Amino acid sequence: MADPLVSILIPYKNTAAYIKECLDTILAQTYTNWEVISINDHSTDTSYDIVKRYAQQDARIKTYVNSDNGIIQALRIAYLKSNGSFITRMDSDDLMTPHRIAHMVRDLTQKGIGHLSVGQVCYFSSQGISNGYERYEKWLNALTEKGANLSELYKECVIPSPCWMAHRSDLDACGAFDSDHYPEDYDLAFRFYAAGLQIIPCNEILLLWRDYDSRTSRTSEHYAQNNFLDIKLKYFLKLHWDKNKRLSVWGAGKKGKQLAQMLQMENVDFTWICDNPKKIGKEIYGVILKPFQHLVQMPNFQAIITVANEDEQQQIRTYLHQLEKKQMTDYFFFC
Repeated sequence: MADPLVSILIPYKNTAAYIKECLDTILAQTYTNWEVISINDHSTDTSYDIVKRYAQQDARIKTYVNSDNGIIQALRIAYLKSNGSFITRMDSDDLMTPHRIAHMVRDLTQKGIGHLSVGQVCYFSSQGISNGYERYEKWLNALTEKGANLSELYKECVIPSPCWMAHRSDLDACGAFDSDHYPEDYDLAFRFYAAGLQIIPCNEILLLWRDYDSRTSRTSEHYAQNNFLDIKLKYFLKLHWDKNKRLSVWGAGKKGKQLAQMLQMENVDFTWICDNPKKIGKEIYGVILKPFQHLVQMPNFQAIITVANEDEQQQIRTYLHQLEKKQMTDYFFFC
């Protein structure tokens, strides 16, 4: 059986300093039946010229210009022009490890339709990696090792956007890049979940994830935290909200307050609880905060938890387990 064609979709904008190294790691892949469909999103540096030179030297590399603006439209164009039966994404400033494509093709071929291949990641930077990114990398890789990524879907984006591969038919079933919602990778992760795709466990680093000050995820307004919260609430109300259960918001910090306001805008009634004695009994946005022990008076409830401290999260998890509540059914961590 011939090796299936893999389409590697690469939107790029002003990454002349990095895109050559990115393409070199693709050319060095042990798996060779691939095509790069790259879309220039109106670069003002020499990125386009660099990719054109690569395309002239290797017919597997193709580059086009975005007829609109933004990464979502660029991905739509790339997908439309792709021919592979397997689809993967790559960011133009990141690096593939040599066996990445071979590893993912093998996994998807063995597991078949209805599965998603995801690789472990390793951040790197000339300026050093922050503690926040170190914790995110460790958390994400621990989930990927077990294939348990979607069990923590509401906390952070659990699918690294430049390091997944799917059967084309599965991506079509998820709506591919049709959604207009940013962050586009987080929105797609929810659609992977909604379509019932199963994550294939992986214990190998397949992506070297570059961090630098001008990276899009750091600078674009599309990746602001309030946009992540918008997506979380949108899909919670669509996929998990049980109107027969009393909804509770646990936590009255910045994110808890944002969520409370968003729920009120959606006309969703809720009980607001916390474990901060300075806030219990106070009224915020017309809602009186109650102690978390109030939950025992509501045996039929769902809780959205907005407490960020990891030690406190573990205490909350233990408490809810004592009440025989299940994560992703009765309670959801939104941070």
